[in-house]
Amino acid sequence: MSLLRPLDPDFPIESQIGIDASPVVLVNVFLLDKADEQGFLQVWQDDAAFMKRQPGFIATQLHRALGENPTYLNYAVWESTAHFRAAFTHPEFRSKIAAYPSSAVASPHLFQKVSVPGICVA
Repeated sequence: MSLLRPLDPDFPIESQIGIDASPVVLVNVFLLDKADEQGFLQVWQDDAAFMKRQPGFIATQLHRALGENPTYLNYAVWESTAHFRAAFTHPEFRSKIAAYPSSAVASPHLFQKVSVPGICVA
């Protein structure tokens, strides 16, 4: 992958993984060239299979934006930032990043559920 572009430049994923929280949701938006779409999907599937085998992984889902341009959103639920950190910094995962098409730009960010009375439960 050619680039990790933080959603919040003041607080990139490398800073987020140092905070102890549980559970957490990874949201990752991918932008890429249309010509690289099939290659992206193959690499993402391999990447997701690796993550699925890691301790603390709960679930993941990939979404494609409507329209011609291939924009993807992936979210993954993890038991804790510690579990995600172990998977994200694992040497096997780090080596997989290089397999993404050069046009791919990823914007990963960690989130926690928010309770809003009468609307959302945490």
